[in-house]
This record gives sequence, structure tokens and C-alpha cells, in this order.
Amino acid sequence: MDNIRILIVDDELQSRSLIKKLLSLHFPKIIVDEAENVTSAAEKIHQINPQLVFLDVQMRGETGFDLLDKIGETNFEIIFTTAHSEFALKAFRYSALDYLMKPIDTGEFRSAVEKAFYRIKNQQSPVDQIEFLKGIRLNQKTPDKLTIPTAEGFLFISINDILYCHAVGNYTEFRLADHKKIISSYNLGYYNELLSDQNFFRIHRSYLVNLQHIKMYKRSDGGTIVMNDGEEIEVSRNNKEAFLKLFKG
Repeated sequence: MDNIRILIVDDELQSRSLIKKLLSLHFPKIIVDEAENVTSAAEKIHQINPQLVFLDVQMRGETGFDLLDKIGETNFEIIFTTAHSEFALKAFRYSALDYLMKPIDTGEFRSAVEKAFYRIKNQQSPVDQIEFLKGIRLNQKTPDKLTIPTAEGFLFISINDILYCHAVGNYTEFRLADHKKIISSYNLGYYNELLSDQNFFRIHRSYLVNLQHIKMYKRSDGGTIVMNDGEEIEVSRNNKEAFLKLFKG
């Protein structure tokens, strides 16, 4: 895409310079500006109306969220950048907002920017995701909802409503308690990492199940579980022992 307006918000000159360099190398036909603090960033947003903002999570005495609170409604794509904070990383994943860990990996950078350009082209707004992320940050606890990126946009679903996740190539199919199916563009490994501490267990390389929705276990080689919707899913031999330990008092 040509002439995309981009703003880089970071208090470190080195970080801003690196992002500008990567943009010029991989996406030359763009317009780039920069800001080193919340006040100047808010002014630049008003002046240039950026379509994409690289936003540092932690700046000197300020945060990227301070900027979002200051400007109110967000009508641009955001790629967060951060050097730390495990909670922040998990929050980004629950909200399905893009983030880059410092030092920035070139491949991850290109992927994040390409996805942002796609959303800009298709006029997909991140407003609901940002509000969802703010709520996670405010409560400082593991959320009970998950943002699912789909071909049409983003869906917010209750984690308790997920029966299981099924790997379909590089995508993930969610089966919900109301019998709906949702296809996510993220792979099963991504959700396994995210939901493993939410009472989910990967019983097979292709299945991640919500333990609350298991109706029964049938003994066999590895075993088979029956979900509340009647679906029978094989337990792999490699995971059988770990799975059965979950139910031993």
C-alpha cells in the first residue's frame, strides 16, 4: 500500500530509528513521523491523522495506555512494542492485538505490518479490541473472554463457552457450547500456550479441550473422551498419563 501514514511513539531514539529503517527497507512507499512522549504523540496524531501507530508500552514515567486515554477514540491500527512484562504479553494475546518484543525480529516486524496494512485496506477498526485490552489491564487478572481473529474481523467469546479447539492446517477451529464453529487464523499451538492455565488440556496434537466440558472417559489404548456435545475425541498415548493425573485426587 502506498502513502500509508505511520507514527512511531517511543522514548528511545535507537528504537525509533530501527523501526524507521525497517519500514524504509520493507515498505518504502509510506509517510513516517515520530514522537518521544505522550504529549507530542497526541499532537502528532491530531496533525497527521496516522493510519498506523507503533506504540511503546513503557516510556519514561508514562505508558502507551496513557496516550490512548488522552486521545479518546482510536481510529488507527496499533502495533505495540515492549521489552518486558509477561502480563502485558498475555493481555495482547487475549485481545488479538499485535505486539513486537524488543529487540525486534525482522520477520515478526514484516508480518505485523502486513497484517496492519490488510486491516487498514479492509477498514477493520481495532476500537473494541483496545477497549477489551484496557479492561484486562485495569483488572490485572486473567480475562474470561478471548478475542478470535476471523476472516470477517474479530469475535469476543466467553472462554467457558469453548468446548474444544481443533487444528485445521495452520488454522484453529473452535467448537462452542451452542454448537457454533469459528475458524481462527491463528494455529493451535498459539491457543495451547494461551489457554493451558485456563483448565484446557491438549489431549492430542490436533485437539485442545476444555476439561469442564468432558462428559466421560472411555478406556482403550490411549482412551477416548466424550464431550458434552457428544463428540468423541481420541486421547493420544503420549498424553494419556498426564491427562488421567488431572483427575486423581
